Amino acid sequence: MYNEYKTRAEFMEACGYEINGQWYPRVTKIVEIKAKPALYKFYGEATSYAAAKAMTEESAKEGTLIHETVEGYLLGKNPLIPESIKPAFDSFVEFLNRTSIQVLPEYVEKRVHSPEHRYAGTTDALALIDGRFGVLDIKTSQAIYRDYSLQTSAYMDPLSKELPSLETRWILRIDQIKTCKLCDSTLRPKGGRNKIRRNWQPGNYRPACPEDQHRWDDLKGVIEIKEFPHWQEDFQAFLGAKKLWEWENEYWLRQVGYLR
Repeated sequence: MYNEYKTRAEFMEACGYEINGQWYPRVTKIVEIKAKPALYKFYGEATSYAAAKAMTEESAKEGTLIHETVEGYLLGKNPLIPESIKPAFDSFVEFLNRTSIQVLPEYVEKRVHSPEHRYAGTTDALALIDGRFGVLDIKTSQAIYRDYSLQTSAYMDPLSKELPSLETRWILRIDQIKTCKLCDSTLRPKGGRNKIRRNWQPGNYRPACPEDQHRWDDLKGVIEIKEFPHWQEDFQAFLGAKKLWEWENEYWLRQVGYLR
């Protein structure tokens, strides 16, 4: 895979952090090694690779915008709220106001690293939720995927040694959708792609509207939170992914002195 990067410096910048004079691979780059069948299916169904890549990159930009705005709010700033993400942001603020969540600014965007296992990452936040202290990871995806457990387990291992009171982790999903007034299908406008999903909730027997006959309501924010308390087994899977990532990137890891 070394042809993906042109220089040693480019690889180091794209794939890791330098901490106290030591370079460590980044958690989010490591977990990219895992196959993503849904993403491959999306690329396969697209009109072209370029079109799919453009939509993926635009979707990532929109997700980053929500992410950065929410983190600014958690840090006590007064971020400018773009109209394009206002429904999602408003729902997030309402969620904070009606739940028992405490987030300390010094734990937002906290850089962590493991000298033992040689990797580094940045947590979104550490939070106290209903009396339990843990890692809070923010996602802007259309669902909470099991893959996220690999990333958060990598944060839990070094942090649990530093903070003995740390006991759990949560994924907080922030999104925005429109809902059909006739059939309850949802439309997710993200990345220049309007993805429509049938509502398969139990008890919903209304047939889906033909694609051109939906009656969409206004864009509304969606908040979902899920706890993943048992992280040790996920961490072993992360270490397995790390080993495979190192194998895949052996050339550059030798160039930067990470592997000898």
